[in-house]
Amino acid sequence: MAEEGIKLIANNKKAYHDYFVDQTYECGIELAGTEVKSLRLGQCSIKEAWCQIKNGQVYIYGMHINPYEKGNIFNRDPLRDRKLLLHRVEINKIAGKMQEPGIALIPLRVYFKRSLVKVEIGLCRGKKLYDKRDDMKKKAIRRDLEKEFKKANIRV
Repeated sequence: MAEEGIKLIANNKKAYHDYFVDQTYECGIELAGTEVKSLRLGQCSIKEAWCQIKNGQVYIYGMHINPYEKGNIFNRDPLRDRKLLLHRVEINKIAGKMQEPGIALIPLRVYFKRSLVKVEIGLCRGKKLYDKRDDMKKKAIRRDLEKEFKKANIRV
């Protein structure tokens, strides 16, 4: 990664395909010891995960962390709800934005920042089918242009 001390664990590419990301927040996550060890091995999935505000706290649902092999009785449920650690002001801003129709709180990536596990969440608006088609067209055009530039550089 370009940023110092960041090691990516999981990335949610599906979120960028299905949603427009309006705003992002970096937050901590409340984990058990064996979950952190499992994350160090890169065993995490956030493809089907979402976030919700409940009792003034932000929780992440559907995040799968594989049980640690050597964790035996200390392993937790892989799909349990986990609390995200944000400042009260940020939670209030997010709650205000989520009152708007069509806004969802989606986890975008999970990573280590130095020695801490961080989750990047985004306030997202759903894309319509024609928006997805436009994005795929733009991506194809960009890919073709990159191929042409690459060929031009090889001839020189």
